[in-house]
Order: sequence, then C-alpha cells, then structure tokens
Amino acid sequence: MFDDCMENEGVVFQSSDPIFSVRQDGFIFARGDVASLDEPVQFKLTASGPYTNVWETVIQLAVTDPPSPEQNDNEVTEGEKNPSERKQKKVAVLAPPPVIMFSGSHKSITKGHRRQKRDWVIPPINVAENSRGPFPQMLVSIRSDQDKDISVRYSITGVGADQPPNEVFSIDPVLGKMFVTKPLDREHRSSYHLRAHAVDMNGNQVENPIDLHIFVIDMNDNRPEFKNQVYNGSVDEGSRPGTYVMHLSAFDADDNTTANGMVRYRILPQTPHSSIPNMFTINSETGDIVTVAPGLDREKVSQYTIIVQATDMEGNLSFGLSNTATAIITVTDINDNPPMLTSRTFSGEVPENQVDVVVANLTVIDADQPHSPNWNAVYRIISGDPAGHFTIRTDPVTNDGMVTVVKPVDFEMNRAFMLTVVASNQAHLASGILSSLQSTAGVTISIQDVNEPPYFPTNPKHIRFEEGVPAGTSLTTFSASDPDRLQMQQIIRYSKLNDPADWLSINRTNGQIVTTAMLDRESVHVKNNIYEATFLATDNGSPAASGTGTLQIYLIDINDNPPALVPRESQICERMNKNVNGVNITAADADTDPNAGPFVFELPNFPSSIRRNWTISRISGDFARLGLRYQVYLEPGMYEVPIIVSDSGNPPLSNRSVIKVKVCPCDEHGDCTTLGAVAAAGLGTGAIISILICIIILLSMVLLFVVWIKRREKERQTKQLLIDPEDDVRDNILKYDEEGGGEEDQDYDLSQLQQPDSLEHIMSKPPGIRRVDERPIIPESQYPIRPVVPHPGDIGDFIHEGLRAADNDPTAPPYDSLLVFDYEGSGSTAGSVSSLNSTSTGDQDYDYLNDWGPRFKKLADMYGGGDDD
Repeated sequence: MFDDCMENEGVVFQSSDPIFSVRQDGFIFARGDVASLDEPVQFKLTASGPYTNVWETVIQLAVTDPPSPEQNDNEVTEGEKNPSERKQKKVAVLAPPPVIMFSGSHKSITKGHRRQKRDWVIPPINVAENSRGPFPQMLVSIRSDQDKDISVRYSITGVGADQPPNEVFSIDPVLGKMFVTKPLDREHRSSYHLRAHAVDMNGNQVENPIDLHIFVIDMNDNRPEFKNQVYNGSVDEGSRPGTYVMHLSAFDADDNTTANGMVRYRILPQTPHSSIPNMFTINSETGDIVTVAPGLDREKVSQYTIIVQATDMEGNLSFGLSNTATAIITVTDINDNPPMLTSRTFSGEVPENQVDVVVANLTVIDADQPHSPNWNAVYRIISGDPAGHFTIRTDPVTNDGMVTVVKPVDFEMNRAFMLTVVASNQAHLASGILSSLQSTAGVTISIQDVNEPPYFPTNPKHIRFEEGVPAGTSLTTFSASDPDRLQMQQIIRYSKLNDPADWLSINRTNGQIVTTAMLDRESVHVKNNIYEATFLATDNGSPAASGTGTLQIYLIDINDNPPALVPRESQICERMNKNVNGVNITAADADTDPNAGPFVFELPNFPSSIRRNWTISRISGDFARLGLRYQVYLEPGMYEVPIIVSDSGNPPLSNRSVIKVKVCPCDEHGDCTTLGAVAAAGLGTGAIISILICIIILLSMVLLFVVWIKRREKERQTKQLLIDPEDDVRDNILKYDEEGGGEEDQDYDLSQLQQPDSLEHIMSKPPGIRRVDERPIIPESQYPIRPVVPHPGDIGDFIHEGLRAADNDPTAPPYDSLLVFDYEGSGSTAGSVSSLNSTSTGDQDYDYLNDWGPRFKKLADMYGGGDDD
C-alpha cells in the first residue's frame, strides 16, 4: 500500500517485473502463475505523483506455502496456522513514505497438483540515521487480512523494541503502524532485527510471526580522524624521485563502502619553501608519502614540515568532511662531503727522545652532520715516516688531528721530518662523491737537540771470576759513551749506584772496577751464581744528564766449604738384627760439583771405643750407614759418635761432626719400646724402679690422710655438748651502743637534740657538776672484752663484770634520760620524731619463731603462746 498523504490522487505505479503489478489502491498482484517460482523474486517499484515527485522502493517476494482450495481467487495467503484452519492469512507491509502495503499470499489452483502454501518475504526497511523527525516517525504498517472478521492486536519484539536499547521502535497495537521514536546512529548500531506478532483479543496467535530487518542508512556525519596529530619520518639526502618516505592513515567511522567513508589524502603547501616547492607527494588512497623531485640536501634543508589533509566523500572538498595532521620529515645525512684540511702545510717541533708529545694540530672542515661517522675524521701518514715515529690521533670534540710522537727521535740521526697526511671519514663517501684535493696536506716537524745522558754500550755487562779473589783485584773497566756527538766534548764521571754486598768500587774518571772485599759465591746476595751491581755515568752538560749500567759477575765455585753431617741425631736398637741394620747418614756441602759429593765417611781412631763399638758402611757416593758392630751390646742411652766427612774437592776438605745416637730396646719391627725410650733418655733400670716405688709410697700417704680426715669428722659428729643446746646462750648476748630509753617514754623535749652554737657554757662548768642529759668530756670506760671462744661456765662472770663496769661508768647516761647526739646543724628541716610511735596495735603472732631452730625455741615459747616450762 502506498499513501502520498493526498489519498494517492494521480499516483502512477510501475513495476520492473512484468509478472507483478500494483493496483491503484497499492496492492501487488501477480499477472501470471507464481507456483513455478523456486527462488525469491526482487524488483523495483516506482510511484510517480502529479507534482513530479518520484518514489522508489525494492520489493523482494518468495513463495513459501501452497494456497488453500477454499480461498477466493483474489486473496493472497500467508500461511496456515493448523491443518483444520479453513481461512488463509495474508499480510500487509507498509514501507517508509511512500507507504506500501504487502498482503499475504496469492491463490493459484493447478489441476492435478496439491495445493501449496506460499509466504512473502518482507524486504528490509531502510531508515536514515540522524533524522530530525518529527518523532515518532512511521516506518511500516503491518496488517492481517483477518482483521476484517476479528479484532487483531499487533506487537513487535527484538533489540530496539522490548530488548535494550528499549523503545527505539514502537507499534500501534490496533492499526499495526510501526514507528521509530528517536534518531538512529549507524555508527552505534547499523541494523535491527525485529519480529512482528498478530494475536486476537484472547492472546491467541492469528498469524505466524514475520521478520522485519531495519537497516540504518549511513549519513556523512563523521570526519576522518588521524591516529596521531604529528607523524615523524625520514629520508636520505640525495634520494631519487619516488623514494618512499612514510605512511599516514586516517579512519572514518562512516560506512567505508559508501562515499561517506572513502577517505582521500592530499598535501597542503610544505615548509620551508625551498627552490622546489613540492618536494613530496602523497598517494591519495593509501596515504604513502614519496619524494617527487630531486635535490634533497641536508646541508641546505635538514627538515621539512608538511600538512596532510584527509577528506571523505572520495575527496570532494565541497561535500566531504576534512581533517589535517602534521608530517615532519627529517633529511638524514649521507657522506656526501669529504673532509677538507684548512691548510696545505702544517709545521711543528719536538725535543729529541720524548714520546707521547703532540707536535702539531691539523684542522679540518666537514659539512656533514657533526659527531657522526660521516663527519668524524681519520688521519693517515702516507709518506715521510718509514720508521713509524709519529701517529695522528683525532680529537673527538674538535675533529682536529693531533700529530703525536710514539717513538723517540734522535737529533743526531734526523734533524727534521717531512710528512704527507691524508684526511678521510669513518664512513665511506657516498656513491658518486669523489675525494677532494684539500684532503691532503704536508707536515714539517723539526727536532730539537738536547743534552742526552751517557749510555753504556754493553748493558748489562757480563764477566766471570772465581770466588775468593782478594780485595783490590781489578775486575774490568765499565765505561760509558756520550751520544751528543755534535756538541762540545763532555766529561763523564762514574759512581756506584747499587752494590748490595759492598764488594766493589769504581774509578770516577775511567770506570775501572776493583774489589774491596773477597767475593763469596755462597753469599745471600748471589743469585744463581751471579752477583749484580749498578753504576752511574754522569756528564757535565747543562743540565747534567746521567745514565745507568748493570755489571753482572758470574762467580766460579771453589772448594771453600767443608761438608756437614746430616742428620745430627738418630736412634738405633741396642742389638743388631737382620731387619734393622743401622742409621743412614749423608752430608751437606755449600759448594757445587765437583767440590761437593761423593763424600767419604770415616770413624776417628780416638777414642778407640768408637771403632770398637761402631762401624760405617758405604751405600752410595753421598750416603753411608752407621751401625753397631756385630755381637756388641750397649746399655740403652744417648751416645755421641764422631764421624769425619770429606768432600771431593781438589784438595778435599774434611769436617769432624758428631751425631747423637739414642740406643734403645726395640720391638720386632725395629721401633723403640716405651720403656726403652725412657731408658735411652739416660735412666737405668734401678733408677726407674726407685721412681716407681716413690710414686707408690706417695699415693699410700695420700690415701691414709684422707681416711684419717673422714674418721675425725665422724668423731666430732658423735661428741655430746656439755650443756643442753636450749640452755646454751653463747653468741646470744651482745653489747651494742646505747641509744636511750624504751618506747614508753614519748614526752621528749626535742630542742635538746639540737647542738648549741657554742660549747662554752659546757666547758666553763666546774668539774663534777653536769647535767644528767649531758655527756661529760672525759675518757670513756673500758668494758671487759669477751673471749673469742668463751667457756659455758664463764657466761655468768662475764655478764656480772659488764654490769659492774656499766654502773661505774661516769659517761653512761641514767636510764630513760635524754642523750646528746652529734650536732647536725641549726634550723633542721626534719619534723618531730615523736611521731615514730610503735605500729603495734595488738598482739603480734610470733609462731614463726618455731621455724627458726632450737636457738629461738625460748623466744617462741615466751611470745608465741607456747606451753610454759
């Protein structure tokens, strides 16, 4: 059904498919038989109004179910609800304005064929995004052909209806008109799939649900967006046209299958504006930037900035939306500029014999990028220095070449050098770039003459002498030469620099070396038979210079050291047996062959007991065996055996040495037994027995003393006391200092406790007259001293003597009288001591005295409430 808001007056419909046609009321009908259609049919429908308005829509139909025989010829069925349903259904669909109604299915009866039911496939509904309304805006009208007989209610379900986002689409339940309630955004959601339902008033389904596909038509509402606002690229200088530089891309959220999302690129004018205004171009579709012209030169322009514009609508600047981004293209350096020396000639000078000295600086200019391999200079000497006295090092900061001496030069040999130097770069020159003539220069280096030190032609000097030469022997002349041949003849003086043993002296004028002591090869200062001394030669130049020379004397050995016996102590069994034959001995000689071994070992003739008891047998050239003679028995002990040892020198030297041999009893293995070792130390059998007896006697005395101590302790424990322990009052009565009366006297005159400021009123009283509370100034009486260990019978006498002494003591105060204490200062801050009353407020429990032992039993009975005796 089509509605142009003027009741379709003057509207003409045209179908692109001749099989289908449209009636004036908007219904589509088939002119021929559609039963043979196996696939959906699609055709275009055009509606022309009287005011030249033209509407077009695409119709897609498909046959799904056979028609019912009971249906009228002018009815179009949609589907059968159940086998018992007599009346077929038809569906009407309203498209966006113009409004088109699609009814159900067309009836066709073919003789001899079963009836088939066919449904129309509803074409998709297109809705433009960002519509301005007014809303709600009707999209389509859905109608069931049964609404003529019963009341039908329509509803829609799906995303955008009853599923989020809800209420984007709505439907009039009575009329079946479906509306869109708000503007749609294709970039948020490009299509919706809804299902339309038709039910009666009781909710019973009267039509099968039909699918509605709603597509949001894209509008050009999004500009192209670059991922970055600034892009960085690079290209080598001198690149050919067409060289790839970089890539830019912009994204358009609109549909890229339409012109709305088709982006095209172009370059706005570049900066800086060089002689070639358009150095680069961009592929309008891919966004690739390439060079379009030659002439890229980093030394002229090192960086280009271009603005790239992206426009949709296939680059249409009138209708498309645009956005821009910045592309920064850095021209990278290549080595297209060879280094050029600033001068064709350089010069310098250096004193002779000096090294690591810079004699000249070579300056260079290079237009390439500083501190890169294309700029860093490398200098080479190609001629003028065959011996390699010089090298050229590059200053990493200034790129200058520093001509440096690496081997000493001699003025007497070369007074000047003429060098040829070539400068190049670390990187090779770019293809097609030739080296400059200014990369080569000459360097003149002058050598300055200085006073050189004398030198010894033979250093070190080797000589050979026998050891033992006497003092004053002339060994050699160790003279030096002066290398300064072109200067005035100079005088050389000699001195000794190092002589470890102080055996030598040197003549100051001619360098003759004479011994001052006898040379000894066995000295600690001689290493590997060589004695080394150092001498100094000094000239009289200005300034004076000196050189050193080393003299090495190889000392030839002579037989000047007798051999010494080794070892000096050993042990041997008191009786010879077949397993133990004796002691192996040898000798040590400080000399070397032939003045050392083989050695000769002999026993002296005196004393005669030596040869009688001992014997020496030769084992080899340097070893012999000392042993007891057969059937000779010696008491265990230490024996000193003299032996004469002679070397093989010419003449030979002999030495009488003594070896201490310990003779002891041995076991079957030839080892000294313990008793034998003691005996061999110098003690006989009798002495050993005596020592053992003394040890036994000493142990017996200690045991008897311990037994006696134990018995006496037991007797002390069983001895009874003379008196009952309860009546023993020793150590219970002690004399302490008197401190006044008892606790009952509380009424004190505390002012008497203060020391008066002056003692004159006391000292001026007549003798014998005193106050009872004042201590007389006379010596105190002496009380009897208690014995340290008093006898029990003396206790009473001791107490009575103490009482008598106290009664006759004039310094003792009377009972309950005040005492005068030491003066503690006037104005004492201490309060009254009368408050120090007894804290006893009742009977005190003294039962704990029963736990203190028998000495406190009396007190426990008196105060603890015990039974009275």
